[in-house]
Amino acid sequence: MSKQVINTSNAPAPIGPYSQSVKAGGLLFISGQIALDPGSGQLLMGSIKEETHQVMKNLGAILSEAKLTFEHVVKTNIFLSDMGLFADVNEVYGAYFNGDFPARETVAVKGLPKGVNVEISMIASIEI
Repeated sequence: MSKQVINTSNAPAPIGPYSQSVKAGGLLFISGQIALDPGSGQLLMGSIKEETHQVMKNLGAILSEAKLTFEHVVKTNIFLSDMGLFADVNEVYGAYFNGDFPARETVAVKGLPKGVNVEISMIASIEI
């Protein structure tokens, strides 16, 4: 099996030894994204809804670079700093899909990179 790394300048550069996404076996594995603005490199943390929109925009930019859309997403992982944020994150997240939602889990964790409140990773199918 071969793999192809897919990166875009329209999403934040990785802050460690990993790629934005890797295509392998008919799937695109997208690394967790946080609310970093790809142009300025600044965190956008005004409200949890604004933060979540930026995360989804970053994920969308990576999907687009791979010639995919949110319709191709089959699995997501959402990490929250507090489960009290669930409803607002869920509202924003859900707006990026047109039914047929992907499988998902949402968990609260002790800490996230750079002190953010939400991080989301995705797996998309290239063959949909």
